[in-house]
Amino acid sequence: MRTSRRPRSERGAALPSPVVMLSIIAVAMAGIAFVATRGGEPTEREVTTVARNTTPTQSPSPTFGASTKPTPLKPQVQRGKVYVEVYNNSGITGLAGTVGQRASGIGWKVVGADNWYGTIPASTVYYPPKLKAAAKQLALDLGVKRTAPAIDPMRLDRLTLILTGPLS
Repeated sequence: MRTSRRPRSERGAALPSPVVMLSIIAVAMAGIAFVATRGGEPTEREVTTVARNTTPTQSPSPTFGASTKPTPLKPQVQRGKVYVEVYNNSGITGLAGTVGQRASGIGWKVVGADNWYGTIPASTVYYPPKLKAAAKQLALDLGVKRTAPAIDPMRLDRLTLILTGPLS
């Protein structure tokens, strides 16, 4: 019995493996994402505390006949009327619940505590435009150093506190 074998051809194309192709595509996409996202100014803002001068000032001499109206102060934030949601973005079990109870004890109306899935650089109070003053007050009350405008999917009728670690 005689079998005829064909000689192997040295010609042909060696295709790269799917792993190599996926790696090349991933590196290209990462490069595009890096170029597309650099250069923008971050929207986060740092909360700074301002000391108020509480020493009474004396006027040189009272003026008779001229009535001076007291200047109205900015209305203080009414903590019990502002909704707050607290989210845990750390590995600490129960952190959102603990901080939520602390905020409730101060007078804030905490309406929920849950886990946040995503990347947040530091503990932050997110606020809609009409609650900016309340966000600063909540940040001061709890020792959070960052506030930022609310982003999607956050609700625009409340403050959103996302924790990345224990508060001081």
